[in-house]
Amino acid sequence: MVEPSKLNETWSIDFMQDRLENGRKVHCFIVIDDANREILHIEIDYSLKSQRVIWVLSHLCKRRSKPRQIRMDNGPEFIASITQEWSKAHDINFLYIQPGKPTRNAYIERFNGSFRRGVLNAFTFEKMDQVREQAEIWSNDYNNFRPHESLGDIPPVMYAQKVLIWECTKNGMGSGIFICEKFS
Repeated sequence: MVEPSKLNETWSIDFMQDRLENGRKVHCFIVIDDANREILHIEIDYSLKSQRVIWVLSHLCKRRSKPRQIRMDNGPEFIASITQEWSKAHDINFLYIQPGKPTRNAYIERFNGSFRRGVLNAFTFEKMDQVREQAEIWSNDYNNFRPHESLGDIPPVMYAQKVLIWECTKNGMGSGIFICEKFS
């Protein structure tokens, strides 16, 4: 697995699930940027089909610009013809990991462990809105305040800002602050 050299080069996506107190399943669709480990989105609902995956990815591409590639497992939502057509139409390469080899998608697998410990296993939820609220609170902390050793002990958003400022300065574009606001 090659570490991406710039933001929006490679995103990783995956699903997780949990159960509410009443036993009903809750699904979480997670998107992260591999370069800075930033959580781009966590979609939470009772059911998340391929069309919802495409909606989330399209929304993120409009908000951030599209990645060159997206790494994922071979789940049915990801191998469906509608997702294949979407990737071709948007010129985004889908990188499918080998079945049974989650370490081939190590960035999101490591994230999943943190999310499971910090949210899904840390609370008992009665309603899905509680899961969404707690995931949002935790994501904000993870992205903006929690230092990551792999990023030089700074949070993902701060790392992205430093990278963008450095790239703009290197390319003679000044401080780059106007570009960094796009990611905050």
